Amino acid sequence: MSANQQMAAKYKNNFLKEVEGQVEMGEWVKMCMQCGVCSGSCPTNFQSSWDHPPQEIFMMIRAGKREEVLTSKSMWMCTSCYNCIVRCPRKIPITHIMHGLANYAHRLGVAPKGQPTRAFSKLFWNNCINTGRVNELKLSLGLYFKNAEGKIDIVQGIKQGLAMQKVAIGLLLAKRLNPMEIFGGHKCKDQKGIHAMLKKANEIEDKRKALPQS
Repeated sequence: MSANQQMAAKYKNNFLKEVEGQVEMGEWVKMCMQCGVCSGSCPTNFQSSWDHPPQEIFMMIRAGKREEVLTSKSMWMCTSCYNCIVRCPRKIPITHIMHGLANYAHRLGVAPKGQPTRAFSKLFWNNCINTGRVNELKLSLGLYFKNAEGKIDIVQGIKQGLAMQKVAIGLLLAKRLNPMEIFGGHKCKDQKGIHAMLKKANEIEDKRKALPQS
């Protein structure tokens, strides 16, 4: 039984209770009064990639539409502008909840595959935790030469690299991009300490949320 199936069984179709227990600030979902100010304030809400605006997501949670919410692309469209939080009459931490839902869907393995925000987030995180600092050159190469599924795509990489060559030359001339970073790049001094800290943080988070292992 997968982690997703175990969590569904644990909460017995009470999706609101599941969100309250597993999603960052999920206990605020029930406070939404469906005014739609968050939707009207969102700079990306009118893009085609949005399945549902925030207030719809919150109502769907209360209605028990678990699969539809967790597989939605909506949470991954949030740019963290915080307009929704600033303008919400009840000061609901909408941005945190949307990111929390995205993270929870990712941890359960039900997040939409091929979603570019998710793909970049994984690429950035994996790049950063290796040395404690972002290797810009490797991050750029990974972004250009990997598709949304994380697979190497040489043709795509060459095309995107050529399209951005003027930007790359400008960065090189301004000494903002170092080709030698391909061999390792700058690192934090205490890498073992960083890895130990991240490992402990993950253990605490998993214990707090009691997410079952798949």
